[in-house]
Amino acid sequence: MAFETKLKSPENDELFDAILSLENREECYRFFTDICTINELHAISQRFQVAKLLSRDHTYNEIEKQTNASTATISRINKCLVYGADGYKIALERLEERESSGQQKLPE
Repeated sequence: MAFETKLKSPENDELFDAILSLENREECYRFFTDICTINELHAISQRFQVAKLLSRDHTYNEIEKQTNASTATISRINKCLVYGADGYKIALERLEERESSGQQKLPE
């Protein structure tokens, strides 16, 4: 069964296709430097770190200290992990699989 989302649009499809076309970390830095503000990229990175720590059963206090994320942000991400579309879960599992198989995350 295909995932249904209210975000589905031709514009988002094209954006995601562009992201999937990037071949290495440098290309990702170049693209996200152009498409995001520094604060937007920081917020996205912070959310991913929070998701990683929550998935490893860290407490809210530990996560708040390590990431400087607010408890509201941590709670919102926890809700995504429990009731969301499994996007964080898919990405975190794939990164863990790469690490456990000895593969590098992405070419520089």
